[in-house]
Amino acid sequence: MARTSNGDVSLYYETAGSGPTVAFVGDVGYGAWQWGWQHAAVAGPYESLVADLRGTGRSDAPAGPYAVGDLVEDLTTVLSDAGVRSAHVVGAGLGGAVALEAARTTSRVDSLFLLGTAARGTGIDLEPLWGDPDDADALERSLAAGLSASFVDAREDAVAQMVEWRSAEDADRPAWEAQAAAVDGFDVSDRLYEITVPALAVHGRDDAVWPPERGEKLAEGLPRGGFRPIENAGHLVHVEASKRVNDELLGFLADREDD
Repeated sequence: MARTSNGDVSLYYETAGSGPTVAFVGDVGYGAWQWGWQHAAVAGPYESLVADLRGTGRSDAPAGPYAVGDLVEDLTTVLSDAGVRSAHVVGAGLGGAVALEAARTTSRVDSLFLLGTAARGTGIDLEPLWGDPDDADALERSLAAGLSASFVDAREDAVAQMVEWRSAEDADRPAWEAQAAAVDGFDVSDRLYEITVPALAVHGRDDAVWPPERGEKLAEGLPRGGFRPIENAGHLVHVEASKRVNDELLGFLADREDD
């Protein structure tokens, strides 16, 4: 467990394992709980680095709105504090936008593994994903917007556990809106050619918030991009289809070692 600061903003992060660093950057509003499945898969042969985005968990929640550039600075601040020169970066939704911009503007990104991400945030309605951490029913309803109907119906136990985690770690409304503003202001669609690191975009076919067509277009625009659709999975593809996503992630990382 560690803390560092980007200016006046205190940032919390944890590392585990040893080897090349895999840094995880989360989606709008969600705490670090969202990475439990991937963290467990990579920690050991790799160093897993999971930070709480500003506005969530144990990091500070300064007044918004935030910009993707602010979150890139947070990421590089955490990497520096952890003694990491560069990392493979895994980002979901907003975290994918942060990863893309970090790859475009810094030398700190070795590769990109992008989950439910697009090259621009314009027109993406994030509101269905909002859930008040103090309202268990609202958290459960908003999870249904991020998961496939088949998962919600079959895994009531998992949904109940996620509600508990969200209550403890997720952003309140002002911080959620501040993070959502970063999505709305993000657009690298005409600069993807500048992002030359290897990249894999993974998208749930049933993602009702970030359209999978945008993920496919993102991959097509990246010089070294690939696209993997995951059937029967929604926006939180790394949660409900964790085994398939982890297989893709570990295979992608192994390919980078071969490179």
